[in-house]
Amino acid sequence: MPTQPRTIDYLLEQAAGAGAISAKPMFGEYGVYLDGKMIGSVCDDRLFVKPTPSGRRHTEPVSEAPPYPGAKPNLLIEADRWDDTDWLADLLRLTAAELPAPKPRKPKRAP
Repeated sequence: MPTQPRTIDYLLEQAAGAGAISAKPMFGEYGVYLDGKMIGSVCDDRLFVKPTPSGRRHTEPVSEAPPYPGAKPNLLIEADRWDDTDWLADLLRLTAAELPAPKPRKPKRAP
């Protein structure tokens, strides 16, 4: 079942303390971005955060699962943990701090 827009709205509201957080539609689900870095995804109304050493320490114990078939496992953050806004914001900030900056986009060629 695809992610409901109200799920994205709720997640963004809960995670607002992390910084400039946004979600963009991707392949029928959503990518989650913090300060321009993709830090995870929301698939089937479930939050998946890219695994980092700090993120793992912050979330223990946590389960890992792929967001979609064939994907690498990510940290699966259960919806009941979204209610702790400080904890969620800390997780997202820690994750973003350890991920590389996005690569610059190549300019489009003129036809």
